[in-house]
Amino acid sequence: REKENIEYFKINRGGDITYHGPGQIVGYPILDLDEIFTDIHKYVRFLEEAVIRTCNDYGLKTGRIEGYTGVWLSDGSKNRKICAIGVHLSRWVTMHGFAFNVNTNLDYFDYIVPCGIVDEDKTVTSLEKELGRKVDVEEVKNRLLNHFAELFDVEILKR
Repeated sequence: REKENIEYFKINRGGDITYHGPGQIVGYPILDLDEIFTDIHKYVRFLEEAVIRTCNDYGLKTGRIEGYTGVWLSDGSKNRKICAIGVHLSRWVTMHGFAFNVNTNLDYFDYIVPCGIVDEDKTVTSLEKELGRKVDVEEVKNRLLNHFAELFDVEILKR
């Protein structure tokens, strides 16, 4: 989509196509799971849980949908994905990660089939859209990092 100045990059991770852009927290943790736990499903669930807990901090009830990776909100008729997850591992070292929509311009998702999901009852959302206001991205990052550190039982060192 040259007109919109959109570039496409093919990479080797799960989760099909997604969008990365301003207003998102894109986290690509690099962990040696051999030192923590050797369970890819647990790793993905922990990433989801860190985002779920962060959304809970803002009063949003989020969760998982069986058969779909990521973090979702649901009102019974429409499921809205707030965080996409796509990971890859090599010798238990993690690559890639998640894209958490905070103040994301959701219009860019109209140019793709997010995560390859074509179900009519599924769409994307952001903290801003759900709360009806812009959210301080740095505050969200700090909350997310705290939940991540707690779940993985690690210390986050900031430079």
